[in-house]
Amino acid sequence: MQLLRAARVILVGAPGVGKGTQTERLLKRYPQLSAINSGDILRENVRTKTPLGVKAESTMNAGSLVPDDVMVKLILSNLESRGWLHSAFTEEESSGSSSTLPSEDATGSLESIPNDSDAPTQKAEPYTLNATSTDPISLSADRSPASVQSASPAIPWMPAGYNPQDNPDTSFILDGFPRTAAQASRLDENLSINLVVQLLTPTSTLLDRICNRLVHAPSGRVYNTTFNPPKVEGKDDVTGEPLTRRKDDDPETWKARLRKFEDTSRPLLEHYGAKGCLWTVKGDSSDEISPKLFREFERRFCQEA
Repeated sequence: MQLLRAARVILVGAPGVGKGTQTERLLKRYPQLSAINSGDILRENVRTKTPLGVKAESTMNAGSLVPDDVMVKLILSNLESRGWLHSAFTEEESSGSSSTLPSEDATGSLESIPNDSDAPTQKAEPYTLNATSTDPISLSADRSPASVQSASPAIPWMPAGYNPQDNPDTSFILDGFPRTAAQASRLDENLSINLVVQLLTPTSTLLDRICNRLVHAPSGRVYNTTFNPPKVEGKDDVTGEPLTRRKDDDPETWKARLRKFEDTSRPLLEHYGAKGCLWTVKGDSSDEISPKLFREFERRFCQEA
């Protein structure tokens, strides 16, 4: 299935709801989609000792969380390295002065790094994707009785010779970030997400799913003794190696994770609901949710405008 417009997607759901399963199915069905995992980006930058990676590692070694600004920059840097993101410069900068790159000043704000000239430092303009969707998106009927319309964002001035397009090959699912409304606000300053999917499955169903889940740790393959059992009890289908349970699949541990998720996700969902890009899908299983998700995805990104 071919996309006609760029999709910039976030999946939100409780632990065990099947975000990974839906991501895999979306990637398989829509080859233009890519998975952008914030944790993988962070680990790769730490491993290769990039400036941001070194800063993040020192923060983690001190027992603190990586600042939101650093995570946003890591994501933007990854997208820019793929050619999916371009800095938006002013006409004055393009006509004579040197360009600037986003960095962080002592206060943690996104500021520009001055070049070797004596020109004063200027505030960096927001990034502009070479894929911009301006279609208003409404909330699901089961979330709100009325549609929520978003004002179409103005396209910033771009350097001569560059024509911003809604290029479907720049489509991605962003995994692992943002997790809070504050993080979403920081991301909004530089990157426009145009679909946030809330996956809803009854808590009792999720708890049953968690309690019956088995994993093959080396490969990440997941089984469930209820609806996806291994061919040989307790053994991985491919290698025959033993299956194990995740430490956080204990019912009480999962309930604690669920409470934390609900506390942080409620304002996050309200944030994206106000922006008009939230859509909710309900189902007792991934197989029930997937067809609904595909239909909505194709309505937004695969049909002629």
